[in-house]
Amino acid sequence: MSGVCLPVKAWKEDVESFMKQPGNDTADAVLRKLDEQYQKYKYMELNLAQKKQRLKSQIPQIKQTLEILRHMQKKKETTDPMETHFLLADNVYCKASVPPTDKVCLWLGANVMLEYDIDEAQSLLEKNLATASRNLDSLEEDLDFLRDQFTTTEVNMARVYNFDVKKRSKDNLLKSVKMS
Repeated sequence: MSGVCLPVKAWKEDVESFMKQPGNDTADAVLRKLDEQYQKYKYMELNLAQKKQRLKSQIPQIKQTLEILRHMQKKKETTDPMETHFLLADNVYCKASVPPTDKVCLWLGANVMLEYDIDEAQSLLEKNLATASRNLDSLEEDLDFLRDQFTTTEVNMARVYNFDVKKRSKDNLLKSVKMS
């Protein structure tokens, strides 16, 4: 699991003894707490899913950039310029002739671009690709864990609710017996 701290929701085996614990005065109070925890899990799931989407779009971009760098590496030994098309704007490409070079510029984010030697750029991107892949795997594990917590919380809510229904039914039966 990643460094994200996800609270574990315990399985409530004996609901009756659980309901007798301090702070579990009524089923409504317990259900409110469980629902609050459930909503927190939903919020965490949303955040993790957004991170996963960002990584899933970032990984192909890194791979494509690495592929271009490898092509440039091969071409830097020749004197022939490399003919290419580059993205000018959405769906607008421009034809370019790139002379052999051993320098490239990489966008690092936050409107920052740095110039690197091709070898340095390739090393940086390979490291970034490995990190992004590891983070994606970790996010998958965290999302699986959250799904387990959803199920546990939902079952606990159902068990507390059912316990309360049985208790009320039993109490009503006892009241009706006493009245008769």
